[in-house]
Amino acid sequence: MELRTLRYFLTAATEENITRAADVLHVTQPTLSRQLMDLEKELGTTLMLRGKKGLTLTDDGLFFRQRAEEIVELADRLEQRFAEKSESVTGIINVGASEAIGSRMMAKLICQFSDKYPLVQFHLYNEMADNIKDRLDKGLVDVGLLLEPIDVHKYEYLRLMQKETWGVLMRTDHPLAGLEVITPEDIAEYSLILPLREKVREDIINWIGREEKNLHIPLSHTLLSNAVLLVEEGMGCAFCLDGALAVRSSPNLKFIPIQPEKTTRSVLVWNKNQIFSPATSLFIQEINMMRAQMR
Repeated sequence: MELRTLRYFLTAATEENITRAADVLHVTQPTLSRQLMDLEKELGTTLMLRGKKGLTLTDDGLFFRQRAEEIVELADRLEQRFAEKSESVTGIINVGASEAIGSRMMAKLICQFSDKYPLVQFHLYNEMADNIKDRLDKGLVDVGLLLEPIDVHKYEYLRLMQKETWGVLMRTDHPLAGLEVITPEDIAEYSLILPLREKVREDIINWIGREEKNLHIPLSHTLLSNAVLLVEEGMGCAFCLDGALAVRSSPNLKFIPIQPEKTTRSVLVWNKNQIFSPATSLFIQEINMMRAQMR
């Protein structure tokens, strides 16, 4: 049960009409109706009677309204308390990020938070996902932006909506540069630049369908930034995500998606049951607000 759901219920109870309540909340009528029905299902009781003249609270609904008002009021007071302290919130938030489209969302989050709490500083570590996970587990990073595949069971997390597509980065004068998609048969005979991340590397080699010893791999990388320079120099073709190229592009290079298509997503993660600094706790609160909006 979320605060947002309680606010939905209280607005519907006040307006005594689904349509008016939806207008007040700036949501669609079906969305509000579904939220209220899910709430009743979760509680195992009927809170509202729906009739031609509008909504009427049941006895359970009246009791729930009283308690919901208390909870929401307490949450509002808590939020106000933090708002009053915002100018005095200080500290350092350590963030680890992989190269991905999700980096744009992370950048937006950091900037929005910095506007609210200008005395807070961020330390940003750009590394591959496995190194960020290691830092998270050691408490050296507070929040990480990782790329799937990842075991999220030991983390709190937010999976971002944007899909990232795997493909091959090559020079525009490469023999395969005219293709729209790259198949295993197309690329297997050429020099390849692969990620060092073990799970991703295995997936790529399995996709190619050959043993690693039968491929020519002159270079492996942790982050694409420097590998791009070697692609430009003609060392080989680099397997990468289209999102990783968002931070660096070149007219001399071309990204071609692989076929069959392979996609992944970015995930924001932080450790479960960890006591964070006030600044980090507020930053995670911002992430949770985003998670609620995405549902």
